[in-house]
Amino acid sequence: MARFLRPLVERRTYLETLDLLLDLAFGILWFTLFTTAIALGVGLLITLVGLPILTATFLLARGVAWWERLRGRLFLGLDIPAPVERASGDGLWAKLVAPLRNRTTWKQLFYLWLAQPILSVVNFTVALTAWLLPLWALALPLYAVRWPGAAPEIWSGERLDTWHEVLPVAAGGLLLLPVVPWVIRGVAAADAWLARLGLEPSRTEALEDRIDVLRETQARSVDIALADRRQLERDLHDGAQQRLLSLGMNLGMALEKFEAEPEEARVLVSDAHQELQRAIAELRNLARGLHPAVLTDRGLDAALSALVSRSPLPVRLDVELHERPPASVEATAYFVVAEAVTNAVRHGGASAVDVRVRLVGNPGVQRLRIEVADDGRGGAEQRPGGGLAGLADRASSLEGTLQVSSPAGGPTVLVAELPCAS
Repeated sequence: MARFLRPLVERRTYLETLDLLLDLAFGILWFTLFTTAIALGVGLLITLVGLPILTATFLLARGVAWWERLRGRLFLGLDIPAPVERASGDGLWAKLVAPLRNRTTWKQLFYLWLAQPILSVVNFTVALTAWLLPLWALALPLYAVRWPGAAPEIWSGERLDTWHEVLPVAAGGLLLLPVVPWVIRGVAAADAWLARLGLEPSRTEALEDRIDVLRETQARSVDIALADRRQLERDLHDGAQQRLLSLGMNLGMALEKFEAEPEEARVLVSDAHQELQRAIAELRNLARGLHPAVLTDRGLDAALSALVSRSPLPVRLDVELHERPPASVEATAYFVVAEAVTNAVRHGGASAVDVRVRLVGNPGVQRLRIEVADDGRGGAEQRPGGGLAGLADRASSLEGTLQVSSPAGGPTVLVAELPCAS
């Protein structure tokens, strides 16, 4: 019973009621506005001003659709994705006809001009009647007996002006009142479904946008792989390869002097041994930078713990993961944290770094959120070819995002979000 009565005192009920009542005002406004604009544009198509008027009408439909999405979010908790703005091309003619060729804008215009005004009449009527009927019945005893002339008439022509007549009506209103919020929720749910159908991006254009995003993601992934390969070649050539060449030369000279000058040969072998140790250390660091084994074996938490333990700055690490993200997400997150901590050490002038990693969102649409903050001097920017731009490319290669806030004087806060769809 308490669950049945709870909607009467919930804020959601009255927000949805207000939205349904406002539907009529907005429906009349949109119908009048678009009917006038379309009639004027079509009527003047024979002249040069008709097409610009129609173009402006379609652009207006986009603006009104934005407002309706906002109203749905405020009153109904409705999250309708906004369509991606598509390039209109160069030239005046291309810009004029681009809105008229957009499927999403056509769908939004049809909903705002015709469907929403018709639905608004139904919504307003149902919402107003649903509340007024039980409230009228509850208020009947307050005036019908005292002022019989104001009492309503029934079908027989007699008035409800006595207590034994009005009290059953009031009791019926009391029983009917808890049903009203459920009626409002049903109508609001239907209204939300139709709004989503009319205002969300066209499925065809959404698929085209998705293909464009995937193409950009693929291009970034290829660029990142090529850049990583070139960096690996440079590191091998300038580091381990040079040390191994030096090691070979030392061993060669030691072999020549092994019998004639054994002491000098021993020194050369000792130098070669030290050079070998340094080469092994460089190769180990290089392999760790590519993909640490602990990340594969024990996951992101353990890998980040090993990473921050080697940092010359104190790093506060806070990781909460109730399940392991996909391997590609783990690798990208590890690289983002490693680069952010390295930038704080080398360029930020920081004295401490905070790293926070969380899985956010609902099951099935979870995102890995990485936040790295330092107390350095700030002033970090995403420049083309820079380290932060590289991190942004790595995040976008997984359809993720990376944002940096770094005012002059600090602090610098880097936030990356990576989708975890497997």
